[in-house]
Amino acid sequence: MSTSTALTPETTRIEKDSMGEMPVPADVLYGASTQRAVLNFPISGRPVPEQVIFAFARLKAAAARANQKLDKLPEAKMDAIVDACDEILSGMTDRGGIARHFPIDIFQTGSGTSTNMNTNEVVSNLVCLKHGAPVGSSKNAEYLGQDYAVHPNDHVNMGQSSNDTFPTAMHIAAAVAIKQQLLPAVRSLAAALDEKARAWDNIVKIGRTHLQDATPIRLGQEFSGFASQMHHAVDRLERALSTLGELPIGGTAVGTGINTHPEFSKLVCADLSETTGIKFREADNHFEAQHAKDGFVEVSGMLKTIAVSLSKIANDIRWLGSGPRCGIGELRLPAVQPGSSIMPGKVNPVICEAVVMASCQVIGNDAAVTTGGLGGIGSLLDLNVAMPMMAANVLDSITLLTGSCNTFNEKLVQGLEPDNERCAALIEGSLAMCTSLVPVIGYDASAKLAYQAYAEGKTVRELALEQNLLDADRLNELLDPRSMTEPG
Repeated sequence: MSTSTALTPETTRIEKDSMGEMPVPADVLYGASTQRAVLNFPISGRPVPEQVIFAFARLKAAAARANQKLDKLPEAKMDAIVDACDEILSGMTDRGGIARHFPIDIFQTGSGTSTNMNTNEVVSNLVCLKHGAPVGSSKNAEYLGQDYAVHPNDHVNMGQSSNDTFPTAMHIAAAVAIKQQLLPAVRSLAAALDEKARAWDNIVKIGRTHLQDATPIRLGQEFSGFASQMHHAVDRLERALSTLGELPIGGTAVGTGINTHPEFSKLVCADLSETTGIKFREADNHFEAQHAKDGFVEVSGMLKTIAVSLSKIANDIRWLGSGPRCGIGELRLPAVQPGSSIMPGKVNPVICEAVVMASCQVIGNDAAVTTGGLGGIGSLLDLNVAMPMMAANVLDSITLLTGSCNTFNEKLVQGLEPDNERCAALIEGSLAMCTSLVPVIGYDASAKLAYQAYAEGKTVRELALEQNLLDADRLNELLDPRSMTEPG
């Protein structure tokens, strides 16, 4: 953004829009509308995420094909728009990358109008370049006389409004990121936890409730719970894809569909479904789809729930791996880096800590998204005006959760090992072993035995044998830890 405030006649070209002339950097592919937004919103220095730009490219191509099928757009212009969108989807690496040509800050007009126009201008200018016309000539009457020439508003934005394209693009971006990135990562982590649950099903350890000793549990049972959390995460993400699949496109300005064909939305959704492999559909009610962002808030809440699940799994594992000599020590965590600059040999649960921190950020992102959806803040009468911020935060959450799942799986879960001897020793010393005696000697007698064993520093088994409460065989049967991990 700093370069845009130091433009000189030698480094600019003059563009025009409805507000008049605007100097624009000579080597960029956007026009006057985008440059005004660059100057108006020097807020964070963070441009709208690339995923949103790619979603816009998919959307503009789908819209062009739909308009051509509806005899609204000549085939040559459709081909020109689709080719330009394909170049955007390729990353524009030979033109300096996406960020060079899509520089508008996340914190801009809340409808995303600036980013929609940014896309329209870049597509139009890419068509200019391909056909040897000067950049910025998209409004030149002589150039527009060519069959392939496209105007940013009249052709690239045909049958559309920023008010239905930006919420559509944010749905597409989030859905693609979930399908291609997060879902595979969560499924992989669930499979790794399933594998540990099966491998460790015969390892009996002490359970803990309220951070106090409880009845025995198998290590595999604990990990089956972790795996189940991730399987539920998969279910949540599949529901999120269904929620995101409902698109506002076709509602134009306020949901009424003014200036677009009645069949436009269905054709666009069918096209996007084919190109992405995600089932998109026209919104049941365009007014709800544009005036509120409840579905996006719902998806953010699902991402937050997954973050909560990850924090639980990561925290439990670091507790169980605490030590190595003075903690719980039932698990041996992989040593991935030195843990201290002053204590030699110390190794910390750094992967768990990173995952917990990422989970905190996802929860914070959800708070911002929820606020953006609130009536009177983001949702105002016939439009939500916090969409760029909401989109950026949801996409950030998807990225954080994807990275957390992959890192947690590869650098911790796969190398995790149990300490069998430690598990067995802690069980034998636990006072909660007396729970299995309750059906035989009663609750009060069992409680008295536990208190006395604790006071005398003995195990429940040792004290019960001393007091001849039961014969040795019967006592060993009742105090078999493995039998305590199942009903009956």
